[in-house]
Amino acid sequence: MSTPLTARIVEEHANAAAALPPAGPTAARRRTAIAALTASGLPTSRDENWKYANLRPLERLRFIPATATPALAATDLPAAIPGFARYVFVDGAFAPALSAPLDSTAAAVTPLAAAPDAGQASAAMAVQTPAPGAPADERFALLNEAFATDGAAIRVAAHSGEPVRLELVFVASADALTGASYPRVELQLDSQAHLLLIERHVSAGPHASFVNSAVTVDLGCGATLHHYRLQELAARAIVFDTLSAVVGRDACYRLHGINIGAQSARSTLAVRLAGERADLTLAVVALGERQQVQDTYARVEHAAPRARTEQVFRGISAGRARVAFNGKVVVGSEALGTDSRQSLRGLLAGPEAEIDVRPQLEIYTDEVRCSHGATAGKLDENMLFYLLSRGLEPEVAQRLLKWAFLEDVVARIGVAELRRQIEERLAQQLPEPAARAEST
Repeated sequence: MSTPLTARIVEEHANAAAALPPAGPTAARRRTAIAALTASGLPTSRDENWKYANLRPLERLRFIPATATPALAATDLPAAIPGFARYVFVDGAFAPALSAPLDSTAAAVTPLAAAPDAGQASAAMAVQTPAPGAPADERFALLNEAFATDGAAIRVAAHSGEPVRLELVFVASADALTGASYPRVELQLDSQAHLLLIERHVSAGPHASFVNSAVTVDLGCGATLHHYRLQELAARAIVFDTLSAVVGRDACYRLHGINIGAQSARSTLAVRLAGERADLTLAVVALGERQQVQDTYARVEHAAPRARTEQVFRGISAGRARVAFNGKVVVGSEALGTDSRQSLRGLLAGPEAEIDVRPQLEIYTDEVRCSHGATAGKLDENMLFYLLSRGLEPEVAQRLLKWAFLEDVVARIGVAELRRQIEERLAQQLPEPAARAEST
């Protein structure tokens, strides 16, 4: 699809090709990705699943990878979680001086740019690059494939004992007018492997960064992954995020998302339950204030019998923000005994705020149990009156109700120190109504 935006992306890719390292995604994968992107183009607001996203900033962004790396110290990063190995990437490039590598034979973490042939090493882990004509939901992953200079290739072997604990911190520092950040993770868990993974996206300063991240996940038979994703970018940042996962037989995937940063954020999640009794829990919190856009599209495909899905979304929109969650569950004809539940709830915290929650079910067999529920509205007036009647100040009562609204997701976070950090961060994002009115 030839458009001025696509033509500019192709031109910037050609100009940057000589500087892109031979390691990481191979030159062949880059060529395939840019060819597919040229044929398909990036999505537009006319694409059904992108109508809530803010795509206007793309017209003024630069797509070449950022090159200048600022001098950062460990104190510039979020506090480390005890017991977790830490790998830090700045504008998509591995920063060994800020990292605390894993001391375990149960897992291998390889920076893609440092691997002798990262394309060959990670080919088994990566989801296949979409072909020309790819659905709109996959095209930002093509952009990452074409431009990414580094990332993390992670493989966890089957082992007994305590699960492997890893933290990935992706720091965006460059301004969007000078270059983009392309975080990339290729994750494979062998049969019976167990991993706790924290994935953070933060900013170094107030720059209006452009971040385009891509994560691929492959869970083998009986593997277990608890995946905590925190998007805490600066208030002027733009981020597009694509996660693709395949869950094998008897494997368990617990995916928790906390989206509170950036001026405009879009997260695309595609999970395929490919093995019998595969189990997925997807729990997401999104907060928006001022003029933020927080948009999430989650597509879950049941392709095998007796798999289970639970989707929980809690979003709060204040000021003139827009918060959206579109959850689609597709149950294939072979997916007998599917159990799928959706609970999508949005809270409006301002007269100009917008909440959009959209559950979808697409079922091709009769032997299933599927349910969904979606609500969007204001604070419960009866509960508010009850708290006020007990002597609480109106501001305190409203904050308590908002906190209780989010606890459906926050309480599921199984790492105590991480949960404490998230609770503190969420508390900062729930200012007193009077203070919010002044800031907007």
